Order: sequence, then C-alpha cells, then structure tokens
Amino acid sequence: MESLQEIQHFFKEGHLDYRPNLTIDCAIFGYHDGELQLLLVKNKIITKWCLPGGFVRKAESLDQAATRITAERTGIDNLFLKQFKAFGDPGRNDPRGAFEPDKLFELAGLTLEEDTWLTGETVSVGFYAITDIVNTKPTADFLSSECAWFSVTELPPLGFDHEEIVREALFTMRMHLYHFPIGQNFLQQKFTLKEIKEFYEVMSGKQLNASNFPNKLIALGLIVKLDEKRKIGAHRSPAYYKFDEESYERALKEGLVLA
Repeated sequence: MESLQEIQHFFKEGHLDYRPNLTIDCAIFGYHDGELQLLLVKNKIITKWCLPGGFVRKAESLDQAATRITAERTGIDNLFLKQFKAFGDPGRNDPRGAFEPDKLFELAGLTLEEDTWLTGETVSVGFYAITDIVNTKPTADFLSSECAWFSVTELPPLGFDHEEIVREALFTMRMHLYHFPIGQNFLQQKFTLKEIKEFYEVMSGKQLNASNFPNKLIALGLIVKLDEKRKIGAHRSPAYYKFDEESYERALKEGLVLA
C-alpha cells in the first residue's frame, strides 16, 4: 500500500478485498559474506520490528499471497518459497504493548474501533523465503518506516509471536536444506567447493566434512566442474563449479537427500 487513500480503504473496507482473520508472515532469509540474515520491517504504528506479512486477498491463493508479499519487500518475484506452519494461538495478534493508536490517527486520520474487521483473532500461515542479499532492494511502504536486514544471531525484540515464527522458520529451513538444493539462490553462477561448503555450514549451523559433502553434491549430479579456475595466488587455483540446471530443477520438484 503506497498511498493514504489505499490505507484508509484498507482499514475501512479491507474486508471487501481481503479474507478477514487470515494472514501471511514471511521469514525472508538472506545470505551474504558468510552470514545468514533476516529481513524485518518496522511499522509506523507498531513499536517493534516484525516479519513482512499481510492479509490474504480473496482472489489469491496462500502461495500467491506469500509471493506478492516477498516481492513487495525484496523486489524479487521468483524466490525459493516454502510454507512451513500455521500460527493460531488465542491472543497471538493482541496489539497491546505494540500498537500505537495515536500514530495511526496522526498518519491516516483513523481510529481503530474494537469491532473492526482487523481486530478479531487471526491465524497466520508462515512461509520462509531465501535470497542473496546483494540482489534485493528492501522496500518500506506507506505504513513502514524501515525495512532492513539483521543477522539471525542479533535480532531485535519482535512484535506479537514473530520470535516463535522465526524459530520455526529457521528450524524448517535447515531441515529442508538437506532435501532441496536451495544454494542456487545464494551463490554466484560459478563457485568453488570451499564456497559451497561454507554456504551450507552457515545455513545449517553445522561443520561439514571438507571433502565428503562437496563430493556428495557432485555424485548427485547437482554441481558440475568447469574448465576454469580461480587464481588466488601461487599454487592456489581451485576449480570453479556450477549447478547443473536440469538436475537442480528436478531436485527442487522431487527432493533429495544431501545428509
């Protein structure tokens, strides 16, 4: 939502366009320079940082809603995206301690009534997405003051139940890491075995065998060796590799076992 008119329509008549009580929250993970980060949004009327999210439109599926939300925040519309859990504990979206009604009135001239379509108990469907930070353009909209990356080890206090959502997203992403070849979204088109090993170590939070893990990727046909080397000094010229597109796409659809 990019204008005052859109915000006013959303608060007053959003139930005509969106499904009441059904939202999406997206944990968007980014990898850069050996660090795993998470994209967070600071809403102008919410006192704490939150995950990017929003209500589901009546004319879209859950996957379409998650794709729309991640694209709006990152500028990328083809991210690896997985649904992982629904969150619906009573009181999970209680705004007390996080919502500032005066800011809403100051921003849009609106007062949130107790019986509005926005105040009921809401179930949120969690998705996680992954991307290379370099290719993203974190974007704040009319209701947001900031949209920024944070290290997953140094997150600020999060609003509502978003700390739980992040924990579940990270846990699920790390399980999926060994069943879906998600590395192509993070790495350059050509990379060394050391680089792909370091990537999987950062993502999984575990140390991997220096030769066994890369060899597993090669044996599965996921990566192939190029007739090109990186020249980084005398006697140090590691070979470049790339993902095999056909094997990669098949593994995304059918799954595999990397562990």
